[in-house]
Amino acid sequence: MINHHADVQKYSTAAKAAAVAALVKYCARALKSRDSALVAVSDPDELKRIKAGFAKRKLGLSADAADAGIKAAATKMKGVRAKNRVTFYYLLAEATGTLSKLG
Repeated sequence: MINHHADVQKYSTAAKAAAVAALVKYCARALKSRDSALVAVSDPDELKRIKAGFAKRKLGLSADAADAGIKAAATKMKGVRAKNRVTFYYLLAEATGTLSKLG
């Protein structure tokens, strides 16, 4: 089983454990499958789902802010082929200043 907090800390050394735990709970269903536990930034449909779902509904971001956050998270994880969903979402929230909305 993956240590999500340790994975997030690779990109954000001051990662907040409570925020990571909230994301693990939020993503619980997706984390059951290896395929859905990963984010494919090369898939425009997946990015639309992240934008409309997590970014808009959970974080309350506008379309432009969501796009900027997704781009920032993707840039931080550049070179990582298998992008962990919890880590990607954490970095998106961190980039948009919305970590407090995670719980």
